[in-house]
Amino acid sequence: MTYGEPTDHTYARAGLGASFRRGARPAIVVVDLSNGFTDPEHPLGADLTDVVSATAALVEAGRPAGVPVVYTTVAYTPADLGSVVWLQKAPGLAALPAGSPAIEIDARLPRTDADHVVTKKGASAFFGTGLAALLAGLRVDTVLVCGATTSGCVRATVVDALQSGFPVLVPRECVGDRAGGPHEASLFDIQAKYGDVVDLTEAIEYLKGL
Repeated sequence: MTYGEPTDHTYARAGLGASFRRGARPAIVVVDLSNGFTDPEHPLGADLTDVVSATAALVEAGRPAGVPVVYTTVAYTPADLGSVVWLQKAPGLAALPAGSPAIEIDARLPRTDADHVVTKKGASAFFGTGLAALLAGLRVDTVLVCGATTSGCVRATVVDALQSGFPVLVPRECVGDRAGGPHEASLFDIQAKYGDVVDLTEAIEYLKGL
């Protein structure tokens, strides 16, 4: 197959890239901004200082309206090492043992006792967890997804949020990756088919207007 037509024209002709209606009961899902991903000294980590700062600003903007916040973290027990198939493809994830500092949520984030924490073993925050039921119980109608990595767990979470019936917003300053290419390609793909990629300013204005 040849790809002669400009990408934007191809996607527009296919009817991709429309926008969601913003709901009145959003939640913020912060994907895997744990020490293992935000500490560049960790084998899996990168310097996500800007992402952590932007996410903290988003969370604080939602506090006055009581916007629920869900943090996720990846953690594996010794038994998981021989049973989780993903570890065959990405053995570096074994550096996230349950109970270790690596799986703790980055302390720079404004986490409170009112926030939820979901532990997962796969890429998507929805797969094998109770996240969908939690959001349904909170009567959430829109999900803002933040975190790391854009091309991995963020993208998987966005796809599953959509497939679980939630319109999705992704503030671009609130997601990050280990490399620029996969990051930008994933944002393009999300905007085209799975969520609305927006600026942090627009996301904050949305939350403040609730």
